[in-house]
Amino acid sequence: MENSSATIHQQEGMLSYEDFRNEVLKDYRVMLESRETSLLGRREVLTGKAKFGIFGDGKEMAQVAMAKFFRPGDWRSGYYRDQTFIFASGIATVQQFFAQLYADPDSNHEPFSSGRQMSSHFTSPNFDTRGKTLPLIQQKNVATDMAPTAAQMPRSLGLALASKLFRNSPVLKDQTDLSDNGNEVCFCTIGDASTSEGHFWETVNAAGVLQVPLAIFIWDDGYGISVPKKYQTTKGSISAALKGFQKRNDTNGIDIYTVKGWDYAGMCEVFEAGLDKIRQTHIPAVFHVEEITQPQGHSTSGSHERYKDAERLQWERDWDCIKKMKEWILENNIATEDELEVIEEGAKEIVKQSRSRAWEEYVNPIKEEVSKAVDVIRSTIVNDIERYNELQKIAKGLEMNRDVLRRDIMHALSLAIHAAGKAAFADDLINYYNEQKKYYKSVYNSYLYNQGASSAMRVEATEPVFANDAPAINGYEIINRYFDQLFAHNKQVVAFGEDVGFIGDVNQGFAGLQEKHGEYRVFDTGIRELTIMGQGIGLALRGLRPIAEIQYLDYLVYGLQPLTDDVATLQYRTKGVQHCPLIVRSRGHRLEGIWHSGSPMGMIINSLRGMHVCVPRNMVQAAAMYNTILKSNDPAIIIECLNGYRLKEKLPSNLLEITVALGVPEILKEGDDITIVSYGSTLRIIQDAANRLEQHQISCEIIDVQTLLPFDIHHSILESLKKTNRIVFVDEDVPGGAAAYMFNKVMEEQGGYRWLDVAPRTITAKPHRPAYGSDGDYFSKPNAEDIFETIMEMMNE
Repeated sequence: MENSSATIHQQEGMLSYEDFRNEVLKDYRVMLESRETSLLGRREVLTGKAKFGIFGDGKEMAQVAMAKFFRPGDWRSGYYRDQTFIFASGIATVQQFFAQLYADPDSNHEPFSSGRQMSSHFTSPNFDTRGKTLPLIQQKNVATDMAPTAAQMPRSLGLALASKLFRNSPVLKDQTDLSDNGNEVCFCTIGDASTSEGHFWETVNAAGVLQVPLAIFIWDDGYGISVPKKYQTTKGSISAALKGFQKRNDTNGIDIYTVKGWDYAGMCEVFEAGLDKIRQTHIPAVFHVEEITQPQGHSTSGSHERYKDAERLQWERDWDCIKKMKEWILENNIATEDELEVIEEGAKEIVKQSRSRAWEEYVNPIKEEVSKAVDVIRSTIVNDIERYNELQKIAKGLEMNRDVLRRDIMHALSLAIHAAGKAAFADDLINYYNEQKKYYKSVYNSYLYNQGASSAMRVEATEPVFANDAPAINGYEIINRYFDQLFAHNKQVVAFGEDVGFIGDVNQGFAGLQEKHGEYRVFDTGIRELTIMGQGIGLALRGLRPIAEIQYLDYLVYGLQPLTDDVATLQYRTKGVQHCPLIVRSRGHRLEGIWHSGSPMGMIINSLRGMHVCVPRNMVQAAAMYNTILKSNDPAIIIECLNGYRLKEKLPSNLLEITVALGVPEILKEGDDITIVSYGSTLRIIQDAANRLEQHQISCEIIDVQTLLPFDIHHSILESLKKTNRIVFVDEDVPGGAAAYMFNKVMEEQGGYRWLDVAPRTITAKPHRPAYGSDGDYFSKPNAEDIFETIMEMMNE
């Protein structure tokens, strides 16, 4: 191939030559610093100072070109190869990069994850400490990075969709702190091999339909780890495979650009024109950046010499973007060899100093903690020479450990406590050990959930108020009236999903609301649960309050990955820096058949730790849960009862004020003989069984847990068990699912086993999916007879 790099032509009224020259040399310096960071970073891993490294070498030129057009208000949604872009945009420093590589837990040193994420995982704050949205239009924004391939794609759609809503929704025109008339672009990056994932194709298709300002940059280095792209992509080219998506004058679709990763001037020219068009027209685009190299291979886990032949390796050396950048600068007489050598040496020195400072800042606190632990161990007084010698040996071993980690400190302290035995003067040692456990818990185990002022856990319960003449209406009418009032009251709320817009959802919860509140507030989507979740994530990150609907709970599996990997982990992996106040609305439990009667609550609660899981039994309770979550910046899934929409409920007069305190169960019926714990649709079957049991003089206490995450934070179920000494957990999940989770919480965590007179029970659905029809439901899910017979058996033990 020929080095046919374009020439940059200065336009009149643009940069002066000196400014242009300085800009080019600044880009060259950033490229060099990033490359040196990759080289030294790999060395730190291979010498044992860091655990794992994955770097962006080979992509430096494309990323400095791309960064030129990244403006305040824009969002980046990328992956772990984007360090050069981050450096060029001023979002992170080289020193912060190394702090993350070392897993420094000090947020002053590593502000993106406090050492919780591996290298090249970045973020930016979107809410202040009071829970108020920051002026996102004034900063360069980053959706928090994660490692799963193509996982950034769904939320990128939502980040871009927000610009469309800000531009077109009349009620959002005054949100000038969040958007400049929808001119913000989402810069999404992805590796070429990851375009094989379904996430990519679903996102591209949805973007082409929606026409949103999404710029997708595909870094194509020819491989997916060791697998060449001929095994990855039809025609061996993602831009060729996407040709059918190309927008025409009379169609929607996307624009497609191809550039070379070693052509600085060519990329600057194409990126500038393409991104400007995206801002103006909201037509999404793919920038296929070909002929990228990967000088060090995929990661520190291995060498690319294992799978690239000599010819390929030589090509990568010849077409390395830094080599080509230097050649281009010299050919265009922008700088001399001597001037470039000064820049090159300066870049190496900057990176070397940054690495050293990051290491010192990481290791010095550990040394101080070691010193303190050694002093505490040595000063422990025992009346036994053997125990004394053992303590001194433990202290010396810790002190002499050259590669000491905090786990070594805790191990030494634990050994010392055991060695000291029951010595009268070991209290200082034990107290210090417990203090350190508490401290390290705050360092490594905090912020699974929001711990700030905007936490949903701070919302107290407000009971519904009913007028004397309050009508009893269908459940779907309750929730419909609630949503109507909500949209009139809170202009940042939007709702969307399959059949949500025009027909108002399949159960009529949004009936008439699109016509009343507008198509940019209540709208339909395609059948694409993954990107419905992505839309919600992106909108929430940008300061809106999305309600993203999964039509049936059984279909949540399609959209689960972005919830479990992105939303549920966001507070933890940023240590509270970034928030995603997404509400997922769904409906589940009993209806008809294998894929419309699901209650996979065990899957949900075990994959969504970090989200609230709300399980209302009726629509008034559901409305209260929406209010609770909307008063916070927390994400939640609210699962309405499928068979509850046509049950009559009294209409409260304070629909917008009612709230539920999360993690606080409600006693629906007091009793003395047995405690029955459940939630959702099953509670009505339990009530039927309880009525029959009353005829046998068995008094049941029925408890609705209300939320599964969090669960019974005040241990009120335990208080009931202390009274009844018998307990049964009932739900519609499979055996070992949510009923087992509730069992664990009460029996083990709350110590409920101490108060039992008989063995506790769980009553669940069968292990298989529910059969179709009323009899299929009866024999597949818990029924009143199951509950009655189980409790009679318990009472007779």
